[in-house]
Amino acid sequence: MTADTSGPPVSRIEEIDDWLTCQIGPGRGPLVPIAGDAGPRRYFRVSHAGGTRVVMDAVPGADEVHRFLRTGELLRAAGVHAPEVYAAAPDRGLVLLEDLGERDYLAGFARGEDDRLMPAALRALVRWQAASRSGVLPPYDEALLRRELGLFPEWYLQQHRGIRLNARDLGAWECVCDALVARALAQPQVYVHRDYMARNLMVCEGLPGVIDHQDAVYGPLAYDLAALLRDAFWEWPAPTEDRWIGFYLAEARAVGLPVPHDEAFRQDLDWMAVQRHLKILGLFARLYYRDGKSRYLPELPRFARFIRREAAPWPALSPLLSLFDRHGVGEESACGR
Repeated sequence: MTADTSGPPVSRIEEIDDWLTCQIGPGRGPLVPIAGDAGPRRYFRVSHAGGTRVVMDAVPGADEVHRFLRTGELLRAAGVHAPEVYAAAPDRGLVLLEDLGERDYLAGFARGEDDRLMPAALRALVRWQAASRSGVLPPYDEALLRRELGLFPEWYLQQHRGIRLNARDLGAWECVCDALVARALAQPQVYVHRDYMARNLMVCEGLPGVIDHQDAVYGPLAYDLAALLRDAFWEWPAPTEDRWIGFYLAEARAVGLPVPHDEAFRQDLDWMAVQRHLKILGLFARLYYRDGKSRYLPELPRFARFIRREAAPWPALSPLLSLFDRHGVGEESACGR
């Protein structure tokens, strides 16, 4: 995690400081802001006699803190390196965490370390999936899948592009949504991190440190692999991606995960990626128009290009490509209309 120049009000800093005094005592260094994620959480690094810790600052009493604590327990129980929790006050929105360092997998890929890092990320993913049990995490059900898909017409098309779908477009869109949802629900169901990508994997000894896991659900087998391989911030050449898919399949089958045959899995992976990318187009637009966060806008054309590539082999998704062509999706500048 890298430095962040923004921060909460002074009164909140004082509250965090007082809480830390109770947890690790006086004589520590100042709170140093570090970059967080797209959510409302903030993070700080603090040094003390025993080393460094990370403080999560969330909305007091928010359910996400409880979810973060629960999903962290599940990851660690599966043998995955989620940060240790040293203290937590969910009612105050505060968690004291293990410091996983400052270098994420995106930085590692940029340094050419993918041959070392990707096998570790894929092994960690298989461990997480192999530990899955139904009824533990919320289901990635039809309602959630459709709610995510709904972000695309509302926030990307309407807000970002000023496009309202006519009856013909709506029919095509609903047909595509039905197909994507049905395919996702038909997949074997496992634990899903839901944002298992390079920026949420920290370079550690052995397996990656896994962060931002509070939105985990029980859902489609191919989802987290789609997130890792078709990333917002890193794109693999096709032969390299094929190699990682093969590595994942071998690891998954070795532990008995119910992975379908290769062709069916490739379709699951492509269709899951289309669903995720449609969601992200809407989500990134919403982050800008509703939340004032513009850092993700330059990535929008990349995701539209991903969707075109992933939908192209599958005739059932051709109505989506026709809709894209009619409205020039992916041809706009990052700034919108």
